[in-house]
Amino acid sequence: MAKAQVNNVTIEYETFGSPSSPAILLIIGLGGQLIEWDEEFCVHLADAGLYVIRFDNRDSGLSTKLEKAGMPSIAGIISRLMSGEKVTPPYTIKDMAADAVGLLDALKIKKAHICGMSMGGMIAQSLAINYPRRVLSLISIYSTTGNPHLPQPKPEVMRLLLTPPPHERENYIEFKLNLFRAITGPLFGVDEEWVRNLMALEYERSFCPEGTARQLAAILTQGNRKEALRSVKVPTLIIHGDADPLVPVEAGKDAAEAVPGAELKIIEGMGHDLPHGEAWAQIAEHIIAHMKKC
Repeated sequence: MAKAQVNNVTIEYETFGSPSSPAILLIIGLGGQLIEWDEEFCVHLADAGLYVIRFDNRDSGLSTKLEKAGMPSIAGIISRLMSGEKVTPPYTIKDMAADAVGLLDALKIKKAHICGMSMGGMIAQSLAINYPRRVLSLISIYSTTGNPHLPQPKPEVMRLLLTPPPHERENYIEFKLNLFRAITGPLFGVDEEWVRNLMALEYERSFCPEGTARQLAAILTQGNRKEALRSVKVPTLIIHGDADPLVPVEAGKDAAEAVPGAELKIIEGMGHDLPHGEAWAQIAEHIIAHMKKC
């Protein structure tokens, strides 16, 4: 793995494939680390002729933690937003998109396919809106436009998401496993051994609940990108599961409706699954087919 200095933060990243191939930048979701883009998935994309880049967002993994920003009160932010108050987070989704562009700069990549899942999809959308000349195509996976009129997450899933994780290693792994059980769709199921191993690796790489809270503050305070997405002219692929309890499928449809000519792929029985197993084999094939059209 390698590091790049970007916007006064250090970004940890890893690449697969040939730098002479078209690049695809993979942007992870809330609190996630680059290893959540499963290595087999990355190799599969590289074998299809792509230069694959996965990285840790600011405040996660081995990238810079913005410790001076402190721990935001998520309950306080939600309360203030519900009261109609303006809330200024430690940083925004747009700031995180600027980090992704900075990483492309560091790698001397003029244009890339931009692919994000969940919060990573929000960042990818922001990048496509604000840096159109850097984008070959946009792939947004189980994400949202930030449209406040869309259906909300299931309350029981939101409660789990807002629960602070345990600090002790084994309890943390069990906590994360329960979360993934709750958000994974009914068709593909959870590979518990894989999730346990992944969460153990993540815990050992970086345990930073404060960073996840700061990322969540960026999500909660994001604007509605739907109108701005109408300006996106690059080929766009929207992928969503019809059984997503965290970001309901209507969010994927909303994004596809916003971007002119966007292709929408709804995967039956998929929830907010991790990039591993049968659902993600389908996603890889949709991405590869999308690239061949670009």
